Amino acid sequence: MNHKQCLNCEQTVSGNYCQNCGQKNNTHAITLKHFLFHDIIHGVWHLEKGILLTIKETFTRPGQAALDYINGKRVKYYNVFYLILMLIGLNVLTVHYHHKIDPSSVNKNVGDGLKFMNFLSGNVKVILLGFVPLIALNAFLVFRRLKLNLAEHFIIGGINLLGILVLCLFINLLSLLDTFQGIEYVAGILKFICFFLILLFPIWTYFNATKKRYSILGFTWRILTFYMFTIIEISIILYFIMFIVTNQTTFKLNL
Repeated sequence: MNHKQCLNCEQTVSGNYCQNCGQKNNTHAITLKHFLFHDIIHGVWHLEKGILLTIKETFTRPGQAALDYINGKRVKYYNVFYLILMLIGLNVLTVHYHHKIDPSSVNKNVGDGLKFMNFLSGNVKVILLGFVPLIALNAFLVFRRLKLNLAEHFIIGGINLLGILVLCLFINLLSLLDTFQGIEYVAGILKFICFFLILLFPIWTYFNATKKRYSILGFTWRILTFYMFTIIEISIILYFIMFIVTNQTTFKLNL
């Protein structure tokens, strides 16, 4: 039923949505049938559809999907950074269950190595999200023809991290299969493939984003420079974290 006045902010409405607050003008009385078949099923379907589409686009056209989002085509996509947080949680959960099923997989480090690994696991969200600005800054310096500002490069960096986390989740799920005799060999091969794809994923993302902007040679030296910057920076950051953690008894980031 359409109303001439918005039921939320009481402003005059002339279309399907309120021009003032954005609420739909087509509202219904809440009945059990409407609640079950529209509010719940319809809402969950749209949520899952957005998530599945975002993940699909992350692997089929990551760079172009990020550029679409930057250019304003955002309704069909689920928020990349919300999805990243969900995938971090799923990865942590699968690792936890893997350790429970196979106690031999639990970290055997002692001393400084144990402190370092405990710090990484205790601050995994901060550390992983911290890769986004790092990747964004390097891409901003290297891929100038995209003509994006640093904040816009955060979106492409987020797509990069999202794809990597999905692949990490596959690796963790495959690790759960290692406990079953007879399929650990196949699981090992699939994990190696996923790990290889993780290494290559930024290449695919930026190749897709910079399509027709660079020659093959121009893209090649730029992506190699991007990888070189990223590897050096990550090495320095990990060394710094190792130094801090091993020289202080308590050091934890809060998110």
